[in-house]
Amino acid sequence: MRKVVVTGATGFAGGMLCRRLVEGGAQIRAFVRSTSRKDTLEALGVECRVVDITNPEAVMDHCAGCTSVYHIAAAYRTELSDRAEFWRVNVDATRNLLEAAKRHNVKRFVHCSTAGVQGEITNPPANETYRYQPTDHYQTSKMEGELCALRYFADGLPGVVVRPVGIYGPGDTRFLKLFKPISKGWFVMIGSGDVLYHMTYIDDLIDGFLLAGTRDSALGQIFTLAGPQYTTVRELVDLIADVLHVPRPRWRVPLAPVYAMAWLCERACRPLGIAPPLYPRRLEFFRHHRAFNIQKARTLLGYEPKVGLREGLEKTAQWYREQGLIS
Repeated sequence: MRKVVVTGATGFAGGMLCRRLVEGGAQIRAFVRSTSRKDTLEALGVECRVVDITNPEAVMDHCAGCTSVYHIAAAYRTELSDRAEFWRVNVDATRNLLEAAKRHNVKRFVHCSTAGVQGEITNPPANETYRYQPTDHYQTSKMEGELCALRYFADGLPGVVVRPVGIYGPGDTRFLKLFKPISKGWFVMIGSGDVLYHMTYIDDLIDGFLLAGTRDSALGQIFTLAGPQYTTVRELVDLIADVLHVPRPRWRVPLAPVYAMAWLCERACRPLGIAPPLYPRRLEFFRHHRAFNIQKARTLLGYEPKVGLREGLEKTAQWYREQGLIS
């Protein structure tokens, strides 16, 4: 039986990955925090161990006997988070896991990075060779973690880097901030809506993770995992409205004055230690192209996203309704 370490197992993608691995017959050892809710994982038969992944000795001890590692855990973007926290989790902890995997002769290490390491895509769609250009501490720390993993892979640790794009689906609330205002008729487009955006349904993403964890052709490679199509932000918003059976939003405001207000708001709030309600990075969705070419994953992994955008949005909307998050 495969013995698999999964970090980030209490998160959306990590939890779904654990479920699929268990269904495939793997024995899972999840590294969790002391404050994490473990009920769902334990009900699946997952062994949950409280492990501080920033502690190299703890990671070394608890990786013993495992055949593969899926490193999904990360410090995510939160306002007021400092550079040191991102580095401690996204770089140092990644190095701890890589070193433990090397010492214990792990057969496959799948490192979850992010397409955000490439920053704004000025010539979309981008493939895996597109330049690095992180724009904040989160993206920069993820880039450094990815580069660290690639160095270990080049030195002989059998591993793969995967870069997910715009993860969504039942169980996740990240895109509720888009669905909810559209459902209530509150949504206002900022800018033209002509920038490109790419989404990935959770089931397709997990397919990609599993392929990266098993295919020999994946070793030493970077793969962008995304859905079958990208759209403009305007097209995405209209499609969500159609799925929700509400009128398509028509209100729009220019980007420049909103961006200026966001810049001022962030600078006013930061010295006070207050999370700004509006800040420049929050407007990236309306400003930066995020569209990707997934041909490499198709060719080398056999990755083929099965859930179309409309179908995925319908399933997500249905889950939001079932949870009472939208009407």
